[in-house]
Amino acid sequence: MTSLLHTRQRTRSIVSREEFPAMLQALQARGYEIIGPTLRDGVIALDQIDSVADLPAGWRDRQSAGVYRLEKEADGAIFSHTVGPDAWKRFLYPPNVRLWQAERTEDGFTIIEESEEQPRYAFLGVRACDLRAIRLQDRIFLRGRYVDPIYKQRRAEAFVIAVNCTRAGATCFCVSMAGGPLVTNDFDLALTEIIDDNRHYFVVETGSDRGADLLADLPHQIATASEVEEAECAVAAVTSHMGRTLETEDLPDLFAETLEHPHWDDVASRCLSCGNCTMVCPTCFCSTVEDSTSLSGERAERRRLADSCFSVEFSHISGGSVRASSKSRYRQWLTHKLSAWVDQFGTFGCVGCGRCITWCPVGIDLIDEVESLRIQAKQSAEN
Repeated sequence: MTSLLHTRQRTRSIVSREEFPAMLQALQARGYEIIGPTLRDGVIALDQIDSVADLPAGWRDRQSAGVYRLEKEADGAIFSHTVGPDAWKRFLYPPNVRLWQAERTEDGFTIIEESEEQPRYAFLGVRACDLRAIRLQDRIFLRGRYVDPIYKQRRAEAFVIAVNCTRAGATCFCVSMAGGPLVTNDFDLALTEIIDDNRHYFVVETGSDRGADLLADLPHQIATASEVEEAECAVAAVTSHMGRTLETEDLPDLFAETLEHPHWDDVASRCLSCGNCTMVCPTCFCSTVEDSTSLSGERAERRRLADSCFSVEFSHISGGSVRASSKSRYRQWLTHKLSAWVDQFGTFGCVGCGRCITWCPVGIDLIDEVESLRIQAKQSAEN
């Protein structure tokens, strides 16, 4: 993987809104397929970007528990939205991929080597919370005993253009999870979009050699001290206007002490076990494998498919499902994110993006559930 700088650079550059298309053109000239935010089916979704016209200029999202709406703004900002239902894991850890295939021969069968070349992506608009999620998945797929070859190649080739948040959504709590709103490392370029009375521009920071090379090909100028200060103040203001807060200090102990608490039954009475929270979560990586054979019996293949711990079949073993109830599945998901991950990986499995709150069809808010569990556990201890 390309080495990235891990210290904040003091020199910033300015790329104007009028000059911004040159950035996309420079990426395309280098052979990248650009993936970024675009307007699709009433949401800001991640998809292929061919030109600036594909970006959701002027669109802003309004989110709350179980609610997502888009509104048109007059300022023409490209990145005034927060995160949508898509996470970058869809492009780094694809939800449907063939692992191997085989053909029948006279003597048995022959394994056909996979020769599909992995795409070279340029990710445009990666937020701090999502960049933290990518770092968490790096630890899982690249630094353990077993390395995922598909993830490794896609991650190594990915060019990351991050965007600092200048607005917090109502379901965001990245500050609580040390996930944002400021991008600190593991990017090639980082942008802060600024719109004032007379100008629309981007303050650009380089985070790698290839990021510096790309910037060198763009029309740009060195940022003034006042422009840098305006960008830093815009990002700092997000911290004080964060939508939600989650107290994290005692979470592993809290879950260990309340595994059989009646509150889990209350959550289960509302949970649909639909798995939306796991599908939109940027760190969830549960998968299953599916084998298939052609009707002629001449060819077979195995595919890896995205799965969810909310599925009854996910924990099915001989004799039945280990987690047959909604209560056990919701408890598994939440305790894994906010407790078991700490034991496994030394950090929480949540980055505070708020997607699971927004995209839960019945509006279950994990922050409210944790706080309710904490209050009830305290009351039980006092009694």
